[in-house]
Amino acid sequence: MLSSAARATPTVSAGALLDDILALSARRTPTVHVVEGGIPYYVSEFWTAAQRRAHSLQEVSYRACFKPQLPEFFIARLTAPGDAVHDPFMGRGTAPLQAALMGRRPLGNDINPLSLLLTRPRLSPPTPAQVAARLDEVPWNEGEPERDDLLAFYHPETLRQLAALRAWLLRRAPLDCTAPDPVDDWIRAVALTRLTGHSPGFFSVYTLPPNQAVQVDAQIRINARRNQVPPRRDVAAIIRKKTLSLLKDGTPGAHPPARLSVGPASTTPHIADGSVALVVTSPPFLDVVQYEADNWLRCWFAGIEAGSVSVTLHRSEARWTEMVRVALTEQARLLRPGGHVAFEVGEIRRGTVLLERLVWEAASGLPFERLAVIVNKQPFTKTAHCWGIGNNAVGTNTNRIVLLRRSR
Repeated sequence: MLSSAARATPTVSAGALLDDILALSARRTPTVHVVEGGIPYYVSEFWTAAQRRAHSLQEVSYRACFKPQLPEFFIARLTAPGDAVHDPFMGRGTAPLQAALMGRRPLGNDINPLSLLLTRPRLSPPTPAQVAARLDEVPWNEGEPERDDLLAFYHPETLRQLAALRAWLLRRAPLDCTAPDPVDDWIRAVALTRLTGHSPGFFSVYTLPPNQAVQVDAQIRINARRNQVPPRRDVAAIIRKKTLSLLKDGTPGAHPPARLSVGPASTTPHIADGSVALVVTSPPFLDVVQYEADNWLRCWFAGIEAGSVSVTLHRSEARWTEMVRVALTEQARLLRPGGHVAFEVGEIRRGTVLLERLVWEAASGLPFERLAVIVNKQPFTKTAHCWGIGNNAVGTNTNRIVLLRRSR
């Protein structure tokens, strides 16, 4: 169990925090401060993708993830070096990695084992030379593809190489191994990010990016429409190139040891009461994102039975709100008095469902001060356009963060 020793983080009053947010945004874009439905809103462009380029280690695709600037914004204001930062829905690991990069203790959890496989290696990366040497040990000529249907994505030689790498990794770094060799762990993570995409930097023929892997029949239609066949790719060369790209900004500096886990956000008994300074997270969306369907190819490569990952789609507002309340109850336990939750949600159903209001409701009666909703507004991304969303037409591209403070 993690230590619950008190940290020396300066106390930040709620008023001072919100004043700081107002002053910061006013230097760029005037902040709109309104109260709607009894909830104070602060609306501006508090951070942008161009404001400060994210560390290269953050360049990993994952569906419905937030940008590193979001956790950076709150970590910088609400924690001190050495403090524990936790994300109970860590996804690709943006918040734990940002915590490590800023000298905080990375804590993270997710119901999907893929999350652990994508996050853990980036907290303590190997060197490119170590990766290249290990790739030379892979028995590339011994691959025996088990799924001919994957030829819709891959050239036969590429699929053979992937089969060889997959089998080799499953022998050396099985899923139940809690401390795999860090070089093997890294190679698997990088391979998971290169399975499908729309450029020669991926193993596949042109398709959707790795965070939205299409089904085989859909890929066959894409191939026919584009009159394309999967080209031969050099799997090892692509992994080496992506490794160099991810490490171009260096590795995390000194930080307290990380602790990552797989399981429901409502049950993290390995984290001690009152040991966390900040929770920054974003939960599964309300019946929007098909996590299992999006990740089926990554699950195949990692040896995960996709249907066994219990990422539940909450199809009613009441059920989603209850899920959030249960998760917040656990965060109240592990947060120290005066600690904060930055709980990010998106806008769905053309803005008719404002999830931040459901979070506000879910926190009622729990040991939190409900401070405000921080709304960061930005232009739509290319991925948002893929979802059929038009900029400022059928929705807005916003980070909507419910800011809570643990009662003393």
